[in-house]
Amino acid sequence: MISDPTRSRMLQLILERPDGRSTVTWLAQTLGLRQPTVTYHAKILTEAGVLDRRPEGRQVLYSVASDQLDRVLEVLGGEVESAPDAAVFKRIVDDLALRFAGVFSRETVERYVHESERLLAHTGATTWHASRTAEFAAERLTAVASEQSRPGDLAEVLFVCVQNAGRSQMAAAILRHLAGDRVHVRTAGSAPTSKVAPSIQRALEEIGVPLGGEFPKPLTDDVVRAADVVITMGCGDACPVYPGKRYLDWELDDPVGQRVERVREIRDDIDRRVRELLTSLAEPAA
Repeated sequence: MISDPTRSRMLQLILERPDGRSTVTWLAQTLGLRQPTVTYHAKILTEAGVLDRRPEGRQVLYSVASDQLDRVLEVLGGEVESAPDAAVFKRIVDDLALRFAGVFSRETVERYVHESERLLAHTGATTWHASRTAEFAAERLTAVASEQSRPGDLAEVLFVCVQNAGRSQMAAAILRHLAGDRVHVRTAGSAPTSKVAPSIQRALEEIGVPLGGEFPKPLTDDVVRAADVVITMGCGDACPVYPGKRYLDWELDDPVGQRVERVREIRDDIDRRVRELLTSLAEPAA
C-alpha cells in the first residue's frame, strides 16, 4: 500500500516538511494532482494507520504516525531529503571541533564542513545529507591529521574509480573485512554518483562482506596525500600523483548495470587482487 507511487511520494513530502506535517492542498499543488485525488490517498493512509489526521482551525494537517515511522522509512529506502540548515551546520562544526580539539582550529573545521557539503551536493545525493556531510568532513580532517602524524605500521589505502558506486566500494569493503584494524581504507570517485549501486551490496552480501554505511565521496587532494597506496580503476589521470606513494591501476569492468553473473565475476576478481594486495602490505619493506 505504501509503495504506491503517489502515496510514497506524499509520505516523502510530509517527512521533508520542517514540522513533519502537511495539508492536502499543499500536497496537491506540489504533486501537480487534483485535490480529490490526494484526499483519496490520504484517506486510505489514515484508515490504515500510516497517517495521523489532525484538524487545526480551518485546516486539516496530516503527519506520519509515530509508530509507523520506521516502516515508512524502510519502504522509502531512506529517500528523505534533509539538507542541513544553519543550526545543523553549527552542530556539525561544534562536534568536529571538539573531536579534533588541539589538532585543528574551529575555523579550519568549519571550512572543511562547508566545503564537504558543497562537494557532496554536486553528486546529486539528497538522502542523509547532514550526516554524510559530517562523516565526509571528518574523514578528510582525519586524512590530513594522519598525514602529519600516524603509527608507522598502519597502512593507508585509497581506492578510486569514476562513480565510487561499484569497483572501489567493492574493493574497499573486502579489504576492510579481511584486514580489520591493520589497514585504513578510503574510497573516492572522480565523478561520484549519489549512492552505491544495490547490485554491489547484494554481491558483497553473498560472500558475507558488509558494506556498512558507505556512500560515494568526491576525490579530494587530502585523501590522496594521506594514502600510502592509491589504486585507480578506470578513472584515467584524474588522481593527482605525489612522490613516495605506491600507485596501482586495476583494469576492471564497471560492475554497475551488468548481469548478476558478470557482477560476481568482477567481485571475485577484485577479491583475488585485494588478497594479493594485503599480502604485499604485510611484507617488510626492502
